[in-house]
Amino acid sequence: MQYKSLAVALALGMVFPVWNGCALARPAALAQQYAAYEAAAPSVIVDKPIVWNARRKELTEQYARIHYGWAFSTITPRAVVIHWTADNRASSAWNWFNREASSKGTAQVASHFLVDRDGTIYRLTPETRLNPHAIGYNWCAIGIENVGGKEGKEDLTEAQLFANVWLIRHLHQNFPTIRTVFGHYQQDKARSTGLYKEQVQGYHSVKHDPGPGFMQGLEELLKGSGVVVLEP
Repeated sequence: MQYKSLAVALALGMVFPVWNGCALARPAALAQQYAAYEAAAPSVIVDKPIVWNARRKELTEQYARIHYGWAFSTITPRAVVIHWTADNRASSAWNWFNREASSKGTAQVASHFLVDRDGTIYRLTPETRLNPHAIGYNWCAIGIENVGGKEGKEDLTEAQLFANVWLIRHLHQNFPTIRTVFGHYQQDKARSTGLYKEQVQGYHSVKHDPGPGFMQGLEELLKGSGVVVLEP
């Protein structure tokens, strides 16, 4: 399947909400497209693990001790956070996540999954690994990175949207404790879920990924799935 930008691939006739040029098809049409995608090319997960060794485990446990009050490196997933990489190459993101430590000698950021422009899903770590990717939620959240968003442009693809939907459904099936899905830019809104935990006062960052258009697509396609997507 060729991948296209959402603005092109999902705009069928009359469209509903548009954000930053990202037009989504009517809900019924969008669901029909996803059903056709799933039937024609069901997604598979490609394992492409990033480094995990004693040093990285030590830094991860150190991160947990500082931010959550106790040392641990495994989680029980309760949420999924959607990101973009702010770059157009999967290899760049993988190489960044594959570093043993950050330039400051602390735990390196990482997500559990990386979704390429064509919808290929790469698993970088086990789903139960503690990965620093969303401040306040790393103790319970699986991170999905989507290749794109360079210079803040909402350019994630139809293939990525459908791959994310398939992956989230798959994760919820394997981890019924997952009940919430939100975009990284919704980190403040997500505090209403009661999942936010952070011991370091003032530790916060402003995010824009993956944009409300992409989250609107997820919200429509995950209705009835057993997970709640925060309203974009």
